[in-house]
Amino acid sequence: MTTVRLGTGIGWRPEIADAVEAMPGIDWVEVVAENVCPGHPPASLLRLRERGVTVVPHGVSLGLGGAERPGEGRLTALAERATALGSPLVTEHIAFVRAGGPLTASPGIEAGHLLPVPRTREALDVLCENVRIAQEALPVPLAVENIAALFSWPGEEMTEGQFLYELADRTGVRLLIDVANLHTNHVNRGEDPAKALGELPVEAIAYVHVAGGFERDGVWHDSHAHPVPRPVLDILTDLASRVSPPGVLLERDENFPPPAELERELVAIREAVEAGARARVASAPEPVREPAAAEPVAGAARERLALAQTAVLSSLVAGTPVPEGFDRTRMRVQARALAAKRADVVAKVAPELPEILGDGYRPAFLAYAQTRPMTGGYRHDALAFAEHLLRPGRVDSPRTRRALRDWHHDRSGPRPRAPRPTARLARATHRALLRR
Repeated sequence: MTTVRLGTGIGWRPEIADAVEAMPGIDWVEVVAENVCPGHPPASLLRLRERGVTVVPHGVSLGLGGAERPGEGRLTALAERATALGSPLVTEHIAFVRAGGPLTASPGIEAGHLLPVPRTREALDVLCENVRIAQEALPVPLAVENIAALFSWPGEEMTEGQFLYELADRTGVRLLIDVANLHTNHVNRGEDPAKALGELPVEAIAYVHVAGGFERDGVWHDSHAHPVPRPVLDILTDLASRVSPPGVLLERDENFPPPAELERELVAIREAVEAGARARVASAPEPVREPAAAEPVAGAARERLALAQTAVLSSLVAGTPVPEGFDRTRMRVQARALAAKRADVVAKVAPELPEILGDGYRPAFLAYAQTRPMTGGYRHDALAFAEHLLRPGRVDSPRTRRALRDWHHDRSGPRPRAPRPTARLARATHRALLRR
């Protein structure tokens, strides 16, 4: 497979679109695939493309590490975005994002987050088959990313580097190496980043992610909302001392700083890569071997993985017992993090709910999320939360209940109801009163 030289890039987000367009030295950008409509890409992305800036769609919902085969609809959507953006490759994650369903004869549940797969031979067999299915469905090459994790699976048979090596060797898939995730796994799971890099097939790297986070109570949170710390830059230098990365990209998803600060981070990233290049020992890397002939995965293997992942996800989002062998403290931290993320994202996709509920929104949502897993997308989650609150005895204020009922009625039909001028005025007045 021909390596695409990408250069230095930044994650494109609507909040910093103007800043990204004005930044010097941006060779490429990455966009969350699910946030782009193929028929109507954001004008900013189109302008960047016209200037010769490469755009790469980065998927978050495929669930290649899950027990189920990748959904045809999700693969089609990812392929459409790659075509619409003229992308040379697409990327996804080595993670599971949902569980339950037909393989377990139980309702499907969504994590709303990327969760780690067990590093076992059987789980690797399933992952390899899922990657091959995705490769056949996509019009451009696929690269897959190592994820950050707060917990480990008991009984793992491989290190992260060995797992990634086997995956690349068996499928020919490219790797998206996130050095911030290597740092996260070092803090949270005691894994040595240098050992992981030493075990990787570095010649299979498509590009590299760099991001920030924070540490609290001995746990590193991969927030993408904080500056890139020195240990992450040091891992990047180590990687660049082993291979010239085809592309390096800065990720930032929240708490966006002034453009000048982002530009300083990009400078620090370039300097870390240059430092690694100076230390690189000149040697020809071993080429990635041709993928081995695919062997079908036994249905029983998928069923066993499905049951294990469902038990884990249910303990995180539905309050069921933590499976045997898992670190219960870390699982509680992960459960709180998942609920907090749900609350934050629902507040973004349905900003009227925090307006209607005021300071009561967050505690009400976190209480709701403790035993009610997400079964669809975040918009569906917002509607389900409103339905929950509209049950008798959950909202004391008649005015709040009325506003909540109106909001739910507007959005639960096949198409939003156009509010009457008087209703629009009443709601505007209600929101103004809530803010006093």
